[in-house]
Amino acid sequence: PLDLCPVHTGVFQEMVKSECHFINGTSRLRFVKRFIYNREQYVHFDSDVGHFVGDSPYGEKVVRYWNSDPEWMEYRRDAVDRHCRHNYELSSPFLVER
Repeated sequence: PLDLCPVHTGVFQEMVKSECHFINGTSRLRFVKRFIYNREQYVHFDSDVGHFVGDSPYGEKVVRYWNSDPEWMEYRRDAVDRHCRHNYELSSPFLVER
């Protein structure tokens, strides 16, 4: 019989999660983007740090490449305004003013 345990099915999962942390409305924002492969976070970007951080040996290789591109890094740093502030302005009437 086949072993159908999820670990042995050969299914691999890659996931990217973006989080916006709002402190006092939009006066203090933090943007975190996490890169996860097979339930292990290997890279994350934290707007407070300002660059990608490797969380595994493979992630260290990836961040060396990503952090070396100034245009890509500027795009990531601008995500606080482009993603978080924009979404806060759209959703605050429904979430905050209730």
